Amino acid sequence: MIVLVTYDITEPRRLQRLHKFLKEFGLNTQKSVFECDIDEAGLKTIRRYCRESLDLSTDSVRIYKICSGCLRKVVLS
Repeated sequence: MIVLVTYDITEPRRLQRLHKFLKEFGLNTQKSVFECDIDEAGLKTIRRYCRESLDLSTDSVRIYKICSGCLRKVVLS
């Protein structure tokens, strides 16, 4: 499945660690945005990392599953 991971991390060290972690799962397409082609286990790993390594009271991570129909509608410019 394709997922889009976006994040806003308040502390620079956590930001760098998350960025490095996500590089193992996908492509950094824009600042603070990763596109990942992963399975359900990969998604669970990302979610677990966020719960255990980030301060979710100040940090924000959003994960969007992109369906195959929606993927065909993506416009690059």
